[in-house]
Amino acid sequence: MVYGKGKYRYELVEGWAKLPAGESFMDVGGVCTDPQGRVYVLSRTEYPITVFDRGGHVVSRWGKGIFARAHGSCIAPDGSIWCTDDRNHTVCKYTPEGTLLKTLGTKDKPSDSGYREGADLFERLASITHGGAPFNRPTGVAIAPSGEIYIADGYGNARVHRFTAEGELISSWGEPGPGPSQFRLPHHLCVDKTNRVWVADRENHRVQIFREDGKFITQWTDLFRPTAVCIDKDDVVYVSELCMRISVFTIDGELLARWGNDGDLSENRLLVAPHVLTVDSQGDLYLGEVAMTHAKLNRGARTLQKFARRA
Repeated sequence: MVYGKGKYRYELVEGWAKLPAGESFMDVGGVCTDPQGRVYVLSRTEYPITVFDRGGHVVSRWGKGIFARAHGSCIAPDGSIWCTDDRNHTVCKYTPEGTLLKTLGTKDKPSDSGYREGADLFERLASITHGGAPFNRPTGVAIAPSGEIYIADGYGNARVHRFTAEGELISSWGEPGPGPSQFRLPHHLCVDKTNRVWVADRENHRVQIFREDGKFITQWTDLFRPTAVCIDKDDVVYVSELCMRISVFTIDGELLARWGNDGDLSENRLLVAPHVLTVDSQGDLYLGEVAMTHAKLNRGARTLQKFARRA
């Protein structure tokens, strides 16, 4: 089956991720690719990091016991992988083989933002009274071309934090709310070639774009609960939207392609709960979902799907 339109058409690669028989990703928190085409999948399973080759074969697995709740990831220019844990309030840097190199934040010590656990997501988000220090349930991490580290501090906070390449805090911005530079769950972020910071402000149904120092530039609002944003080498922007679809834009916001379930609400529908996406050097798109958390569906290996770019 082919999705999208024009130059941005993609074919679903059925059964791409070749997990051992009977295993499942359950939920996919993060997915990223390296220059060699390997795909690093961060899942909420016994081995949270699974590395695949371009053909979907398992190369390596690691991370047993190191996450309380794996949430987001990215690969830095030096090949290291950064991961957020939104339950133990840390962001960690690892070698591609899983050796811990650096930890930002203090394990099990959330910052003060007024956040309280509650019966549902919206009750919890409403409890946030002010932007706090790093971290309270951090969600996303991205590395700028300069090497600086940007972290979305989302579930228990309403901020973006900027660090030096060595891990020293430079600045933070954001407060709870719907206005410019305010957030209701900054869920994921990326940094473009010009060092602009793109933040998926999920429960405000928008992507906000900032200068590297946090100054607000603009926002995109033709979105529904955006969970992730990524930008490829050609400055094409890809956004995943929870429960709904994948959208592809020019860097200036022109919609190029969009696809989703087309009204299908069955358990076998194309998309259940899009959570993160990335695009490799060949233009192929990888989408990870949180089907178990969101819909109590075990999608097996299909919790991660590959959409191959077609000419």
